[in-house]
Amino acid sequence: MRKTRVVLYREEDGSCPFVEWFNELPAKVQDKCYLRLERLREMGHELRRGEARVSLRGIQHRVSYFFHGAIAAVVSHSLVKERVVPPKEIDRAVDRKKRFEANPSRHTYEEA
Repeated sequence: MRKTRVVLYREEDGSCPFVEWFNELPAKVQDKCYLRLERLREMGHELRRGEARVSLRGIQHRVSYFFHGAIAAVVSHSLVKERVVPPKEIDRAVDRKKRFEANPSRHTYEEA
């Protein structure tokens, strides 16, 4: 089975919301997030959920992503889930998807 390319969303200023969030996490949560992203790479569209869920000590971490056709899964941003995902977070994901689809190369994060 062909693996799905997983890319990280980049803002206009070159920053990457996921990397900034990820770097602040404890190592154990980072490891779990990495495993979820590897699963996304392996399973691709079969996952369909739009978020990778990581839980540690009762804290629910969510990594939001969307698919860019059959080409890639794009990690939009992440958050610590409250009882419900706030509407502003859903709006943020929708906005980032629109921007990415309008110009994928401009909004694909590449490490320097």
